[in-house]
Parts: sequence; C-alpha cells; structure tokens
Amino acid sequence: MGRVLVVDDERGLREGLVKAVERLGHQAVAAEGVVEARRRIEAERFDCVLLDVRLKDGDGIALLEAMRGGLAPEVPVIMATAYGDSDRTIRAMRAGAFDYATKPFDLPSLLDMVQRAIRQRELKPAVERPVESAAPRAEAPGDLVGASAAMLQVWKFIGRAAASDAPVLITGETGTGKERVAEAIHRNSARSRAPFVAVNLAALPPTLIESELFGHERGAFTGAVARKAGRIELAADGTLFLDEIGDLEPGLQTRLLRVLQSQGYERVGGTESLTMKCRVIAATHRPVRPGEAGSTLRDDLYYRLAVLEVALPPLRARKSDIALLVAHALKGTHARAVSEEAIACLQRYDWPGNVRELLHSIARAAAMTGGEVIDAQDLPEAIQRGRAGPEQASGGVDPTEEFGSLREAVAALERRMILKALERAKGNRAEAARSLGIARPQLYAKLDEHGLGKRGERDEG
Repeated sequence: MGRVLVVDDERGLREGLVKAVERLGHQAVAAEGVVEARRRIEAERFDCVLLDVRLKDGDGIALLEAMRGGLAPEVPVIMATAYGDSDRTIRAMRAGAFDYATKPFDLPSLLDMVQRAIRQRELKPAVERPVESAAPRAEAPGDLVGASAAMLQVWKFIGRAAASDAPVLITGETGTGKERVAEAIHRNSARSRAPFVAVNLAALPPTLIESELFGHERGAFTGAVARKAGRIELAADGTLFLDEIGDLEPGLQTRLLRVLQSQGYERVGGTESLTMKCRVIAATHRPVRPGEAGSTLRDDLYYRLAVLEVALPPLRARKSDIALLVAHALKGTHARAVSEEAIACLQRYDWPGNVRELLHSIARAAAMTGGEVIDAQDLPEAIQRGRAGPEQASGGVDPTEEFGSLREAVAALERRMILKALERAKGNRAEAARSLGIARPQLYAKLDEHGLGKRGERDEG
C-alpha cells in the first residue's frame, strides 16, 4: 500500500481522485494548493504526488522543481493540467516528472500511472549507480568494464601489449569494445603523448582508402585541390588504429603489407619518400586466421599484424559482468538503479550487439522511464521477451518457447545441435560434420553464420 498526495484546487475533482486512489487500496491525502502541498511533503512521507500544473496560489511545475532540487527528490510526481500544450509537457518532463496527464482525465490510464509510480518506490534495486567520489581515479572505458575471468585475460593482454611496440590484432564480434582496447593499449604505452588516429576501413569507399591512409598530392585526382596528409602521417609517433581490417579489399591489403614491411610510402600522386613511424593496431569482426573458414585477410598480412593478438569475448560469454556494466551505464543518467526483474531480463538476453547494445539499451531505458529505478517494462521489448543464449542453446531449452518466429526457432535449434556435435567430437570439426550428416565445408559455413567460427580448432579425419 502506498501514500498518495493529490494536489488540485478544484474540490470536486480533488475529492474524486482521492476516492479513486483509495479504491486501489492506497492511502490518499489531499491538498488544495502549493503552500499546503509543500507543508505536507516536508512533514510526511509519500510514494506518489498527483500535482496540478496551475494552482491558485502558485505554479505546480515550480513545486516539482523544488522537489527534485532536494525537497523530495525520490518521490515520483505525475503532473496534471487542463492545458495540454507541448511547452508545459516538455517543461514538466524535463524537470523530472514521472508522467503527465491532461484533463479531462482518462481515469483508468491515470490510475495506471499512479500504480506504476508507487511500484517505482517499491522496486528492490538489484544494481545501483555508484556514488561518485571526489577523488580522481583511473577507470577503463565503458566497454571495458568487467571482472570476469574472460575480461581478466583482456586486462593482462592490454598491459603486456602496452609494454611492447609490436603490431596488435584485436578480433571479436561487433560491439565487444575493440576500439576501446586499442585506446587502452595506446593510453598505457610509451606513445601515449602522441596521437591516436582511428580509421574505419569498412566505412570508406575503396577508392578513397588509399588517399585516407597515405595522403595525396595536389592534382593527384579530380577534386584533389591541395596536398592532404594521410592517417599514417597524422599518427606520427603515435598509434594508427585500423578498424575492420578484414573488410579491406585484396589490392589494398597488398599495398598496406608493403608499407608495413618497408616502413616507407609515398602520398598518392607523389614521389617524396615518407617514413611510417606509428605503431599499428588493427581490429576486425571477421574470420582472418590462415585456414579459417571465410577468412578475408591475406596470410602474410595476418602474420604481419598479429604479432600480438587478442580475441575479445562476446557479452553472452561473460554475463557475470552485466551488473557491473549496468552500474557503469547508469552514470550520467537520472536513473539511480535497475530492478531485480530488469536484471533478470538482461541476464536472459543473448546480446547479439554485445556491450554496445547493452549500453544503448540502458541509456534508452533511463531516458524513457519516469522514475529513478529502471524496471523490466522500461527495457526494449526484445529484451523483455528474452532470447536463448549459447548456454541455453546447448541445454534442454525448447527454442519454440523462447522465440517469436519459426526462423528464429530453427536457427536456435541448429546452433544447439552444432554445439552439441562439437562437444561430443571434442572439437574435431570433421567428426562433428559426419555426426550431423553434412559436409565439412557446410559445417564451416554454419559455424561462421552462427558466430562459432573459433569453436573447435581441429580438422582431423
């Protein structure tokens, strides 16, 4: 049972709302204006305030702002008005209103708002936003938060790679934080005072990549009205981060390999010999190892780049880190905590977009919720439904119970059967293919399709 304060200067409406709230099983207290409401809020505890915008003795939004400023910062406030204009709605929501209702009320909808507001006060937080310390502290970027065994290995790799000057190759699914790892290596290396220059090779047309990397001279091609320094030159003594190296077309891979081997290059359309001084860190979500199914990288370029190599774990493989990531994601939002039910949804979901998707989902939920605690209903619908992750897919879960469509259910069952076959074959892909009744190349294609390309390293038989 909650306690609700109803603030309205229309007596009949005020008394009617009090009775309606009491029929829900809650206590309801009335106030006819700002002065009386403020006095009650200072003296009593409330779980929800239903507050009119225009009152005879003051401005309801001003009272809301005073509550958020320290009078009662955690009490959810539902603003009500007969003047349904956008300016007041925006002002009220920006000031921190839980929700906004326009007169004449749709009573069931209004009472549902009251129920949700009271539930916010009753929610038991599973994860809370960390209290900010006044003392400065070093902290990994959001994508790199984690205390799991898998992330411990990543921390160790960053330390070792930072102490070296060798090229680095970072692999991992989209959204796992590959650029963040590259930044951490640079930041902790002897090159940290020099530039960190990133270029996403998949985002550039092939015709522009050579100019972007190596620069060009004036008149080198149509539109080259002035000399332009390339990313290699701009990186100088720092670090050049080549994101999505697996998307680089073969001809450009050959050119890049020659530069890495000789450390010398010329701008497009130029003859001046330049020296490459920067360290190279590359990353890709594609299979690139020699002999790996679907590999998109020349073997010799792979060996040149992967002097040091790390594979970042997908979020579904380190779900114990979700609570830490959520706590980090709450920083900078008005949300204070995430409920146990919401955390359960986050733990069930398999996160195809990995950490990037998680951070986006929490930011969206924090922006859309009217309260300070993110509940399950504030999360995107797909996360509320949940989805079978790899752990579930290899167990006894019926995928038709977890997925909304036939296509998703078939994909989940197929993935589960492949994982079981690899487990029984102890990683021998040839034996797994035989047990599944498919050819080895078909298994390779399925491994790539389901993001399992690195499951099972042996091909005997």
